[in-house]
Amino acid sequence: MAVVNVKSEIAGNVWKIQLKPGDRVDVDGEIMILESMKMEIPVLSPKAGVIKEIRVSEGEAIGEGQLVAILDA
Repeated sequence: MAVVNVKSEIAGNVWKIQLKPGDRVDVDGEIMILESMKMEIPVLSPKAGVIKEIRVSEGEAIGEGQLVAILDA
């Protein structure tokens, strides 16, 4: 299995984490939802696989390009 780093495309706050380590995710599956400027923006999986790590917590402020999750694909 290949390790895939999932990064945030925007700066914002982590509003809701949808998956936990060990959960399976499909391509374009929603891993978490970010809030930025009163908009909800999903963070989607670039590949199908299994969530290995979630690197942020709900309510945390994150930057653009920040590593938010790692998956085994």
